[in-house]
Amino acid sequence: MTERSIRAIPFTHRHDVLEPEQVELLHTRSLDILDRVGFTTSSRALLDLMAEAGQRVDREAGRIRLDPAFVEAALARCPRTYTLAARDPALDLPLDGSAGYLSTDGCPADIIDLETGERRPGTKRDLAEITRLADALPQIAFLWQSVSANDTPVPVRPIHETHAQLLNTTKHIQQMTAIDAFNARGIVEMARAVAGGAEALRARPIVSNFQCSISPLHWDEGPIECMRIFAEAGMPVGICAMPLAGASAPLSIAGMLAMANAEIFSGIAILQTLAPGTPTMHISYAATIDLASGGMNTAWGTEEVFSAMANTQLARRYGIPYSVWAFAPGAKHPDWQAGVQAALSGMAMALSPGHLINGAGSLCDDVVYSMTELVLDAELFEMLVRFAEGVRIDEAAIALETIEEVGPGGHFLGTPHTLANLRSFWRETVMDRSSWDAWEEAGRPDAARAATERARALLAEHEPEPLPEDVAAELERIVGAYERQALERAG
Repeated sequence: MTERSIRAIPFTHRHDVLEPEQVELLHTRSLDILDRVGFTTSSRALLDLMAEAGQRVDREAGRIRLDPAFVEAALARCPRTYTLAARDPALDLPLDGSAGYLSTDGCPADIIDLETGERRPGTKRDLAEITRLADALPQIAFLWQSVSANDTPVPVRPIHETHAQLLNTTKHIQQMTAIDAFNARGIVEMARAVAGGAEALRARPIVSNFQCSISPLHWDEGPIECMRIFAEAGMPVGICAMPLAGASAPLSIAGMLAMANAEIFSGIAILQTLAPGTPTMHISYAATIDLASGGMNTAWGTEEVFSAMANTQLARRYGIPYSVWAFAPGAKHPDWQAGVQAALSGMAMALSPGHLINGAGSLCDDVVYSMTELVLDAELFEMLVRFAEGVRIDEAAIALETIEEVGPGGHFLGTPHTLANLRSFWRETVMDRSSWDAWEEAGRPDAARAATERARALLAEHEPEPLPEDVAAELERIVGAYERQALERAG
């Protein structure tokens, strides 16, 4: 079998948008928010845990205030580097600060049907197909649950979604839909079955996850239990904040950044108190409110691009892996707007990359998923990778001897230097650079149509490495057992 590889953005560019003193002010105020305001929780167990840890707990209000030194100590316990393992070791993702990896987006409820072009609710089969397509694209390094499996029972939907992905990729899976202990346990069981047991999963975590705060400044009981269960299994646990400036955060970029950072600090403090040394990641998807509609603004205008790059710079201060948001335009179709928004946000991430980059394939503010858009985003990401890799400037590349040999009035088409460099220039897969006449003869194709055809072709020809039959059967057993338990619990 041909060895596979992952395309990643090298960390060659570190374009800062904040001055060092601004970073320090945001850091200090993030600590102040937790010290002076704190956060609330519905978890009585967390109130007990933080009281035992010497933090200020108001049990009646369910509020916890954290001392700055306590938060700093929690940050210090986070591993600086680790690896997100894949079923295929060639596709492992070392989070060592050398490169940034792209994932599919998640988790829209709807999908744009690849055959009809119509929007409809997503299914488990759709998620399986998206996963198989992403498995075929070298630019996609790991996977979120790209569309909701709406045809499965709600109480076990995250288990079904993880099942669909474990069967259809050998890449790393990042679970982002399990927010209760029941589903977390089922996902751990499945991950252990695929990895080869509890210790094998601990050594090579093929599934990671992240848990989200509820802005402003609240942690529900379910995500906290998930943190504990996943951490005890040896799986990395990211901490995510998604405040909306003007709604769940101040209507200013600075206030939004500080609020998101404080919420991430609170989650890291919880995680490192529950399970010290657990690998984690700093995940901020702070956004601004659309004042016209009250919804999230993903227009990727000046404020959104600036705040994304500022988030990256702030997260870099802590020396732990961090995740950033790109692509995911507000456009409803893979059109000019989608291209502009994806390119603008993507270039921002190429200039200031995160270890993990999320957003490929979604449209309409994460409301719908499109396999056509996934192929387009993968092509754009390849361009960004090539940009970040830069070009060789050395004697061999300048080729002075070849210039002397060809001389004035000659041509370079058949020279050894040209032949040696034929494959060194980027070549598109869905963009069109043909002549006008050739384009008309081909039926005037556009990039979206070419991407749709490429998605269909990859789905027709690509078959991921299957799981051993006994492992696949064990996954079916686990899913069935949890579904029966869920039905029994429902009465």
